[in-house]
Amino acid sequence: MVFSSMIFLWLFLPVVLVLYYFAQDKLRNIFLLIVSLIFYSWGEPKYVLLMVCSIVINWLFGLVIEEYGRKKMFLVTAIVLNLGVLGYFKYFNFLVQIVGDISKKEFKVLAVSLPIGISFFTFQALSYIIDLYRNQYKAQRSLINLALYISFFPQLIAGPIVKYKDINQQLDNRTITYVKVAEGIRRFIYGLGKKVIIANTVAYCVDEIYALEYSKLTGMLAWAGAILYTLQIYYDFSGYSDMAIGLGKMFGFEFLENFNYPYLSSSMQEFWRRWHISLGTWFREYVYIPLGGNRKGISRTYLNLFIVFLLTGLWHGANYTFILWGIYHGFFQIIERIGLGKILDKHMLAAKIYTMLVFIFGWVLFRADNLLQAGVMVKRMIFPWQYTGDALIMGQLFGTKTIIIIILGIMGCGFVQRVFRHCSVVWKWKESYLEIACCGAMFIFCIVMLASNTYNPFIYFRF
Repeated sequence: MVFSSMIFLWLFLPVVLVLYYFAQDKLRNIFLLIVSLIFYSWGEPKYVLLMVCSIVINWLFGLVIEEYGRKKMFLVTAIVLNLGVLGYFKYFNFLVQIVGDISKKEFKVLAVSLPIGISFFTFQALSYIIDLYRNQYKAQRSLINLALYISFFPQLIAGPIVKYKDINQQLDNRTITYVKVAEGIRRFIYGLGKKVIIANTVAYCVDEIYALEYSKLTGMLAWAGAILYTLQIYYDFSGYSDMAIGLGKMFGFEFLENFNYPYLSSSMQEFWRRWHISLGTWFREYVYIPLGGNRKGISRTYLNLFIVFLLTGLWHGANYTFILWGIYHGFFQIIERIGLGKILDKHMLAAKIYTMLVFIFGWVLFRADNLLQAGVMVKRMIFPWQYTGDALIMGQLFGTKTIIIIILGIMGCGFVQRVFRHCSVVWKWKESYLEIACCGAMFIFCIVMLASNTYNPFIYFRF
């Protein structure tokens, strides 16, 4: 079940909200846990038991770590178990493929499907265990509360990754006000609009371009596919995060922001402080800093960055393209620290153009089905004059409505927000009757689009 599906919007969410608001305070966590398990099992009932087992195991390890003096043996065992489950379902067949590629032999792969959201709920469980070992809080005695933290449906499938220390107080004490609920509805509608109106529209064009035979792929189409996917992944994922944050507010929870207009960045270091913030902070706190961070010399710092971004790429998927994507971003992190960053600081326009080109080419790697397709796309983007052809395909893909939505998407990546952020009109707009009317119209438009089109993909469900 996805947030932008009719069954969620018209059945699941309204029923859950009504029952939740009428439930007694002491029963609300139990109720949310039950509906979260129903939400997860809707699409993959066979894997709900896997998540429940993960919850129980991490709950028991938390109690053991606190009871027996936070011995490292228990921490290591818990980490190995969590990563072992993740590794089996997500990377086992990829490892078999790598061995086969190296040995030039073909091995039989297992029929293992990837449980939805396993990367997200595994990382949340790990943050609980690791920070507990660090003595940042007491072990959660209530299995219900810990289960709700790991499985809470707004952020279960595709994040944001919520650290236990950011939400543990809210599990026992949270307030629900009309203002917070209204803000949650407002945030959810904005996220729904991002997803349905912009991401879905450009996603169709992207899929058509990437499905073309290489002989029909012109330089112009390659650039169009790369730029449109840059819009798609931002509006798809940030829209989902907005909906998750909005849903959290409706139930009294406050989640941290996950995006801060990353396409306004002037360096790739800044980009990663603005993009998928919850994942970036997770790797910084639990991988980069434990490896030594920048405390053990320049060479070790560069190695630590390389490891972090290699793992970041691998976290996104079991494919050579994701590994190369992670290495690619790690390379630019390193060269900016070597000296490029100082040059960028002195030339703002050049810095903006450089950053934009880096993440656009990076998204080509991220979207490509394999390295060959990525190479074909990149080659046509670098040498577009060598790959020209009939413009008929462009005309078939880009109608007037699509072009308008693309323009709105580009403007909404932060450019309009930056222009008007100090304008008094913005403050008059927020929570005004006009904004309420616009949100209502946006919601209706989203419903119309969903009712007339079954094309409704979610990028981050793969991870």
